[in-house]
Amino acid sequence: MRKETYKSIDPNELSIADRQGFLSSAVAPRPICFASTVDKEGKVNLSPFSFFNVFSSNPPILIFSPARRGRDGTVKHTYENVLEVPEVCINIVNYSMVEQMSLASTEYEKGVNEFVKAGFTEIACDVIKPPRVAESPVSFECTVDDVIELGKQGGAGNLVLSRVQKIHINTNFLTADEKIDTTKLDLVARMGENWYTRVNNDSLFEIPKPIRTKGIGIDALPVNIKSSRVLSANNLGRLGNIEELPSKKEIEDVQNQLDVIGITRSFAGDERTIKIHELAKSVLEDGNTKQALAILLSESL
Repeated sequence: MRKETYKSIDPNELSIADRQGFLSSAVAPRPICFASTVDKEGKVNLSPFSFFNVFSSNPPILIFSPARRGRDGTVKHTYENVLEVPEVCINIVNYSMVEQMSLASTEYEKGVNEFVKAGFTEIACDVIKPPRVAESPVSFECTVDDVIELGKQGGAGNLVLSRVQKIHINTNFLTADEKIDTTKLDLVARMGENWYTRVNNDSLFEIPKPIRTKGIGIDALPVNIKSSRVLSANNLGRLGNIEELPSKKEIEDVQNQLDVIGITRSFAGDERTIKIHELAKSVLEDGNTKQALAILLSESL
């Protein structure tokens, strides 16, 4: 195994820009909060923030952070607005609107409506004053429970605790049973520097979630499987998520499969092990975890 080397950094010794660079590049991808707010005079502001996520479903709470500018510690118009009118519409960003969203991040003068500058369509919200973005696949009307300042210096965050009061979903992004269809959303997320990523069918994958089940764990796998030269760490993680080892009959059944018989008759020793592990890896990555583990165990039965 290749020996890894690491660079260890004290964040307090970095400039604000360098610290921001390491944090935003490593903690990624980040969803984008496209926040619509109004000031006390009713003037609309629209701005994106990637320090954002959902933090509670009961109550439904979204939190985003319009951080102070690193260069001079000044605050964003969004931050000023939520203090004056504690409401925000959080719009979700997908690929079809990402360039317009980026344009809206321009630091226009206070009072300039980024809906107009970036070419977005305003729709009146039902329960809050700020409008929502018609082009967004999902929008959340929120009231602001609290704003937590993390500091007065440049780069300090301001956590806006936003309570969802109403959700609007474009029906083009719903399944037949009216759930959000992840494969259709085509969301984008923020990376470091000028980089974004696109979440489409080519980048999506599913992993069985071990919430109501209890996997046997990688430690329960035989040594020859854990030390495999073919199986990846992800492969071992999937095998460890299985609830129980295959039965003796299940292992005997795979021994009688033509592809396994072909390997056992044609190869011996390490070469046979490698071929068996390659076959199991292929079966595992097709989603047949128990069959893959049965193939791996067939060597020692």
